[in-house]
Amino acid sequence: MSADWPPFIVAVAPNGARKTKADHPALPMTADEIARDAAACHAAGAAMIHLHIRDKAGKHLLDAEAYRATTAAIRREAGPDLIVQITTESVGIYMPGYQMAMVRDAKPEACSVAIRELVPNAAAEHEAAVFFAWMAAERVTPQYILYNADEVRRFADLRARGVIPPATPFVLYVLGRYSAGQTSDPLDLAPFLAVAERDWHWSVCAFGAREGTVALTAAVLGGHSRVGFENNLLLGDGRVAPGNAALVEQACRNAAAIGRSRADGATARALLSAPPRR
Repeated sequence: MSADWPPFIVAVAPNGARKTKADHPALPMTADEIARDAAACHAAGAAMIHLHIRDKAGKHLLDAEAYRATTAAIRREAGPDLIVQITTESVGIYMPGYQMAMVRDAKPEACSVAIRELVPNAAAEHEAAVFFAWMAAERVTPQYILYNADEVRRFADLRARGVIPPATPFVLYVLGRYSAGQTSDPLDLAPFLAVAERDWHWSVCAFGAREGTVALTAAVLGGHSRVGFENNLLLGDGRVAPGNAALVEQACRNAAAIGRSRADGATARALLSAPPRR
């Protein structure tokens, strides 16, 4: 692999919106638990945390003040290097207007946004364009979540028409769905890459024990990866991972074996602020 190949950005999604400690006793749910897990994952090689928070009953929550409190806890435990990316995922609870208002209130460093949720149709394009322009002006780094090749094509069209700002985008390809026994395969990535533009930064997340193999495939192809308990509890050999840090370490170790060093937070910020290396 070329010596100037960009470092590999590993994001960790430690809990998601659906799993609980019944799924894994080490799954972090409170702000303090998330913060300690974030520190362990950062030490293992994560440059970014994809942050979900819960209410007192353990249910999915989008709340600016709660995001600020959890981010502060992460900063205390993990320091300033780790990129904290909040989610706008609706989980069938929140509407686009609320999702965007919450981000404006929270003003995070980074935020993931699902195109299918915030721009579900042509009527939603104007409001979404105003929101995305606000994010660019406020230097909130978006990651656009795409679930299939048709969404990749639509994203390219939205960008061509100015709904998505012209700056180099950072996208996440989701291989699979939340369903019992879901196992993604590296070949699931092919339809996304076949129709994607070449000037995008891209990452991938996967479900099941092949998460590590999918992450390695992304490393080989010049992309990046998100791993963690949100989508997968298993190591590559089928064992249950003792914690999120083990999944991060596996992804970084596999990437290093083919010549891609891991990116720390500062390196990831610099990479994502410029066009990808060809």
